Amino acid sequence: MTWSSAEWMTAEFRAELREFVAGAVGEPDVLEPVKVRPWSTVWRAEAGGSTYFAKQNSPGQAHEAALITALARIAPEYVVPVVAADPARDLLLTADAGPTLRAAGAADDPAAWCRIVTDAAALQRAVATHVAELPIGVLAPGDAVGYVADAVGRLAALAPDDPRRLDPDIARALEAHLPVIDAWADQVGDLDLPITLNHNDLHDNNAFVPSGDAPLRFFDFGDAILTEPLGALLIPLNLCAHLWEAGPDDPRLRRVADAGLDAWSDLVDLGTLREALPAALQLARLGRVECWRRCVATMTPAELGEWGDAPAYWLGTLLGEPPVGRSPRM
Repeated sequence: MTWSSAEWMTAEFRAELREFVAGAVGEPDVLEPVKVRPWSTVWRAEAGGSTYFAKQNSPGQAHEAALITALARIAPEYVVPVVAADPARDLLLTADAGPTLRAAGAADDPAAWCRIVTDAAALQRAVATHVAELPIGVLAPGDAVGYVADAVGRLAALAPDDPRRLDPDIARALEAHLPVIDAWADQVGDLDLPITLNHNDLHDNNAFVPSGDAPLRFFDFGDAILTEPLGALLIPLNLCAHLWEAGPDDPRLRRVADAGLDAWSDLVDLGTLREALPAALQLARLGRVECWRRCVATMTPAELGEWGDAPAYWLGTLLGEPPVGRSPRM
């Protein structure tokens, strides 16, 4: 079946969305798009004096309504409350949950990022025994070498003018790098941590500030995947490193990393977790490859011209260094 994000701006979709919203909270007085991207759309609705947000993802990411419904059942205190969901159509309606951490001006504060990774790890712990209930794929450490080899083969074989194509030199470098990736996978796999939820886009604009001492409420799970838990630190540490212009040994980054690792220190001692973190962060790049692979699958040629190189870009970052520590080499 062909599909295009242009459908989100049609009268047919607006009518479908209006019916969905009206069935949950009454006929909306306002229904307007807030964001329309190749991978998802978010609409603002006002009904009965309250504000809501409706979302639908592209087909490759069309698991979010089902996923957040499951998360709201398993660990409701850690996710935005669901007002209505239609998993078959991936339609999701949530209430306005207030400001995000970014809107609250907390992005420069290491303590805020420690809170993000601590609460996200608590969500991971809460759902670790429920992964069979979560409608998303698994990318375990033991899958890494096969996943990279397959991705390199597919992307390098594309036509030279295809924006998704992997540069041949990077492809050769990645093929030579497979034994290193295998060593990372062994090191992380040997921790024997549970496979659990990886938000895969964890940052200050995807977490609502709660009232009182309640934990943060996370949202925007379209990129989510099931992985070992430490890889969820990649995005927050990458963003902090950029925001603070911080190197891999910066004490602020180490503070945030330790906050995330501490949640697992009852299972593996903190020193061992610190040693394995660089390898886990490198493997976590495959989660970004995978979510972008899902996104580009239904993009138009124009959208591919802007975003199509994302899977190849993230694949190439395996040759770089993690935001914290040094990448272990053979």
